[in-house]
Amino acid sequence: MRRTDFAVPRNSAIPYQALSSEVLAQYRAVRRETEQLCEPLAIEDYGIQAMPDVSPPKWHLAHTAWFFEAFLLVPFLPGYQVFYPRFAYLFNSYYQTVGSFFPRPQRGLLSRPTVEEVCRYRAHVDSAMAELVAIADAPQRDRIIFRTVLGLHHEQQHQELLLTDIKYNFAFNPLRPAYRPAPDHAGKAPVPLQWLAYDGGLREIGFSGTDFAYDNEMPRHKVYLEDFQLASRLVTNGEFLAFIEDDGYRRADLWLSDGWAAVQQRNWQAPLYWENIDGQWWIMTLAGLRRLDRNEPVCHVSFYEADAYARWCGKRLPTEAEWEVAAQDREVHGNLREAGILHPVAAESGAGNGPVQLFGDVWEWTQSPYRPYPGFQPLNGSLGEYNGKFMCNQLVLRGGSCVTPQSHIAATYRNFFYPADRWQFMGIRLAADAD
Repeated sequence: MRRTDFAVPRNSAIPYQALSSEVLAQYRAVRRETEQLCEPLAIEDYGIQAMPDVSPPKWHLAHTAWFFEAFLLVPFLPGYQVFYPRFAYLFNSYYQTVGSFFPRPQRGLLSRPTVEEVCRYRAHVDSAMAELVAIADAPQRDRIIFRTVLGLHHEQQHQELLLTDIKYNFAFNPLRPAYRPAPDHAGKAPVPLQWLAYDGGLREIGFSGTDFAYDNEMPRHKVYLEDFQLASRLVTNGEFLAFIEDDGYRRADLWLSDGWAAVQQRNWQAPLYWENIDGQWWIMTLAGLRRLDRNEPVCHVSFYEADAYARWCGKRLPTEAEWEVAAQDREVHGNLREAGILHPVAAESGAGNGPVQLFGDVWEWTQSPYRPYPGFQPLNGSLGEYNGKFMCNQLVLRGGSCVTPQSHIAATYRNFFYPADRWQFMGIRLAADAD
């Protein structure tokens, strides 16, 4: 059955028959969070784009307004006046069926619109969205609720991107500025790594239910797994440092062919944001440059680095099905954005009740290619471009990171990036075949 344009929020934040006031309250809360994330920025920070894969903060603010304008206000609000028609060209990200768009690598070259104009654009859209939600009724109500909730989860994705992109932009600056001071958090030694055994057989993964889910999480389907083992916690900086000191970046036998080519072409010698200063390792964080903490999870590694490290250990990366089987009965809890740390922290509890750090800290690379589940159907219309057209040449990551909103993540959530990408908060959990 083809999926229709209806769902309700993840974690049942808004029931299906939601009152308009509840929908609007959720909308305002998420939009306010986005703007609060920008409060530590100086006006000069809003237009910076230090590489093609990141976007200026100003663009994120405008794009998330455009999403609501394009997919809700224009089609559903009678008499809606577009704020500025040319913004559709500047702030469309990749929706070919909606229209053309400005080249992504050149977003940082635009001084206009100003930040003040972008803020007025957001306020214009917010006012119109309040009007739309207030007048929504059947038969459009279900579609409006779904698209509003989808738009909020889309904005939460961009909240995460705001932080990861700001970190890259600041790390590019020789002054290594801080986005904000680090909160007090006492580092602890990580718990010993244990190997947890899982029975294989015929299992089920994927989303089913009435809460919100992206189309790429569906349908729920059967998979066959061999018995496997999963590490109880994430790989630490200290453990990865041992790989570096054993010439891990100079041993071709540890690397996939494409990975070894990336190492040579990009001169990788350590994870992104690591700096060796006078024989000591330092790391760039959202709180600025500081000494490397060996107990924290290693972060900002590509799939190639994760795979090479696993090979060096005599282990492997988990499949996404193995990861989800281990996580599907676990509470969504961990070092997520609401913790306020905005940096991975050492695991602080044992594995007696199962694996730790499944949610938060770092997105965990799997060895699974990003491809459609059996029976996958994208959303109808232009929103079908949201996920499906990217199902080629990328790998799946699971679990969220220290900058992922807790209400946004779930055990079935499938993130995806190219294997050489490193600027997201990406890390490693090892897996192994059963003894």
